Amino acid sequence: MSSARASRHARIRVMAAVATIYALSAAPLAPRAVAADTPPYTETYRPQFHFTPEKNWMNDPNGLVYYKGEYHLFYQYNPNGNSWGDMSWGHAVSRDLVHWKELPLALSHDDEEMVFSGSAVVDWNNTTGFGTEKNPPMVAIYTSAYKNGGKQAQSLAYSTDRGRTWTKYQGNPVIDIGSNNFRDPKVQWYAPTKSWLMTVSLSTEHKVQFYSSRNLKDWKLQSEFGPAGATGGVWECPDLFPLAVDGDKNNIKWVLVVNINPGGIAGGSAAQYFIGDFDGRKFTAEDKGTHTPPSGTVMQDFEGTDFGAWTATGTAFGDGPAAGAVAGQGTVEGFDGKGLANSFHGGDDATGTLTSPSFTVNSPYLNFKIGGGRHPHEAGTVLDTTPPEGTVLADFEGGTYGDWTATGDAFGTAPATGTLPGQGQVSGFLGDGLVNTYLNGDSTTGTLTSPEFSIDRKYINFLIGGGNHPADSDNPTAVELLVDGQVVRSSTGKDAEALNWSSWDVKDLAGKKARIRIVDDNTGGWGHINVDHIMLSDSQAQRVSQETSVNLIVDGEVVRSATGADSENLDWASFNMRPYLGKKARIQIVDMNTAGWGHILADRFTAADKPAKSVVQRADWADYGKDYYAAVSWENAPGGKRYMIGWMNNWDYGQSIPTSPWRGAQSVPREMALRTINGQIRLTSTPVGSLESLRNKRPATASAVTVKSTSKPLIGRAAKGRALDIEATFSLKDAERFGLKVRTGAGGEETVIGYDTTTQELYVDRTRSGVGDFNSTFPGVQTAPLKPENGKVKLRILVDWSSVEVFGGNGEAVITDQIFPDPSSTGVEVFAEGGTATLDHMQAWQLKSIWR
Repeated sequence: MSSARASRHARIRVMAAVATIYALSAAPLAPRAVAADTPPYTETYRPQFHFTPEKNWMNDPNGLVYYKGEYHLFYQYNPNGNSWGDMSWGHAVSRDLVHWKELPLALSHDDEEMVFSGSAVVDWNNTTGFGTEKNPPMVAIYTSAYKNGGKQAQSLAYSTDRGRTWTKYQGNPVIDIGSNNFRDPKVQWYAPTKSWLMTVSLSTEHKVQFYSSRNLKDWKLQSEFGPAGATGGVWECPDLFPLAVDGDKNNIKWVLVVNINPGGIAGGSAAQYFIGDFDGRKFTAEDKGTHTPPSGTVMQDFEGTDFGAWTATGTAFGDGPAAGAVAGQGTVEGFDGKGLANSFHGGDDATGTLTSPSFTVNSPYLNFKIGGGRHPHEAGTVLDTTPPEGTVLADFEGGTYGDWTATGDAFGTAPATGTLPGQGQVSGFLGDGLVNTYLNGDSTTGTLTSPEFSIDRKYINFLIGGGNHPADSDNPTAVELLVDGQVVRSSTGKDAEALNWSSWDVKDLAGKKARIRIVDDNTGGWGHINVDHIMLSDSQAQRVSQETSVNLIVDGEVVRSATGADSENLDWASFNMRPYLGKKARIQIVDMNTAGWGHILADRFTAADKPAKSVVQRADWADYGKDYYAAVSWENAPGGKRYMIGWMNNWDYGQSIPTSPWRGAQSVPREMALRTINGQIRLTSTPVGSLESLRNKRPATASAVTVKSTSKPLIGRAAKGRALDIEATFSLKDAERFGLKVRTGAGGEETVIGYDTTTQELYVDRTRSGVGDFNSTFPGVQTAPLKPENGKVKLRILVDWSSVEVFGGNGEAVITDQIFPDPSSTGVEVFAEGGTATLDHMQAWQLKSIWR
């Protein structure tokens, strides 16, 4: 499938364990559960024109095929819960790619296998013998993820009743190469050779293989492609298809889409693509040439015997620059010259910082090379790891739970001493013991309750990690404060094994008798909790940094940050320094992480007039947002159209988004094309035309609206709403940034959709878009390169109850992001910063729901 693979469960654990996590705390407890009487498809964040199942977890789109007037959308689905697990194929159909009807489960997991991602075809000539020439079968080609041993192989299932019921082929699997990372077959009919063509991924090798078959049962390997482009994560869900360049049917190019996780352009999951030629056996990508970074003034190249004027703390960076790898480390590559900063001295357990002297910013960009762990900087964290003073209620040292009372089997007979079998690395706890309910995996449940105590301090502080299942959810993994038998405070983990501080303000409960209860009632993904060092204190514990990053510090604040990609290979990164020209700044290289990939590599800090570009930035992306993954296209679409859809989520936080009773949405289907943009052939996408059928009859309009360094609400009933389709054209004046703000309202909420003239980039800023505290990587700004056309910038913006999809220019710059604003935030504003911009023309339609 896409990111759920034989090792998906374990791999997501490891990925999340190396990400910064933190706990949700509430004072008082703020329920997120959906009221039992809420009608389906009216829940707070329920998309109104994007497909979602009525309930349960959904990820990758699968089996996209058109047959007898219906577009089929199969998808990775857990029929038994709202997190990843029991992977099966859900099913929905549509006649217009807009209105969807959910059908019964198509392909179910069983005792032997989960049904991972794949494709579907109509076997018109009955090459399989599964149907007849008069009633050709629909055939699904999927990855069997075997539960015993984790092997992945390609299998078949067939239907002779328009996809309503399915039979698994008795001869499965049809391709088995003995691999645990061999998945996501995309099959199509290749007319020139009168044979079936399969494109399938060797995910950890960053390769795509091409197979051919006459009957879908017997396959022959033709060639391989890769590694190429971005390779920072596994390659999944490949797709190969031809398109005419600029509509010229005599100029056909082939597009190979390869989804990657993590390592995408915006971090985490993303869909990259290659343009090239395919001869029936082999795909050859066009040569994009080499990248020469811009020249500039080198500020630090670590070529000396020591760090010079840079100041080191801790032990991680050693006494001076490293000459490459240090003891116990894999091969380090990609640095310039003979030396670099390397925080692996002492292994991943060591921590420390390396800080430059203060300097005046006088160049537009700071370019540098970076590698090592992917642990982003989290705003508000501190470098001081010293716990606050106070009374420790439990530190789980000494080998017993003392007078705490355990029920069930999740807690065992004694505290854990760290990581348990099959678990990603646990870090961030103090001493030698902690509560860890991963005993025998996520299948165990139970509670652990403290004796009664008096609340005689202002705060209750504790360390927490593990699963994100809040106390008010059906199956929580949470720490609860009980007063008079009622839950008055609670916290949950962040789907990561690293513990960090959570704090409850309990001043209003002074003198009350209370108990702490640790609850693990979850047997699904991340169905466990880690807890340590529960204490009463008059000081609120501050979340501790767990980053491996390079930071730019201005006026004592981190204003720019970059992290590694879980790789010992350094690559270029760049900070836009324009906002800080003339100011004093410092560069700080930080390693505060002691778990896997808990180190940072840096080299060649250079002040320059132009940005250096990383391999990821030089790759081509179907979407530059955080929430477009496992993108694949429909086969047999009428008129030779190529429609594509992607899972509107990101594995960085996908299982933590605050939706219930469903989790996961699909993007709007998009019509794909190859267009020549600024002399280069680019893959472009536009929303499927039938989406316009949802528009209300009277749009809100605005013309010739000039704004100067301000934000102005757009007036009119239709110029606000939770579900909107907006078309807008701006003229560039002298503003540095301009655009629209949508879903504005409660408490300053806003999602900013803007254009930066200094960098020529489209951007979406969701740092104030509503709920985003469930994962530190969720808030942020996503950017996409976009050049103006004749001094104008054209935008198409789709706003739904929990997402924005922004199409810039002719569809060459697309950003898809989830947002979780308050339902009352419905405003739309036009803005300009640092000068003047003009909104030439705008139309905004409210969109009808596809569910009623």
